[in-house]
Amino acid sequence: MKTNLSPQIISECRKKLTTMKQDILNRVRMAQLDFGHVEKSSGDEVDQTVAQLAENHFLIAQERMRTQLLEIEQALARIENGTYGICEETEEPIEVDRLFAVPWTRLSIEGAEIQEAMLRKFAR
Repeated sequence: MKTNLSPQIISECRKKLTTMKQDILNRVRMAQLDFGHVEKSSGDEVDQTVAQLAENHFLIAQERMRTQLLEIEQALARIENGTYGICEETEEPIEVDRLFAVPWTRLSIEGAEIQEAMLRKFAR
């Protein structure tokens, strides 16, 4: 199913996604630089524990940013192939306000509710 969003809405969402992507890439670079300055192998047990906690925090943040980048890249690909703004669950248009708030979203509110209900049903 092809999107029925106006070119202005798609352009605005593409701009938001590209800006977010650049921001995340900058944060990844800064985090890598900051983490590179952490002394990991010297000091007493407390210093080593602090270094391990810093590494754990760094890895969690990197994974979170990697996941967000993946979502943004997928949204940009959907824009290119004409399926941006179509819910993957219901195949209905995603609400424009939702796209402006979360431009990488793949689900409408109804689609998200369906997936949450399925998760609850099978989580038992």
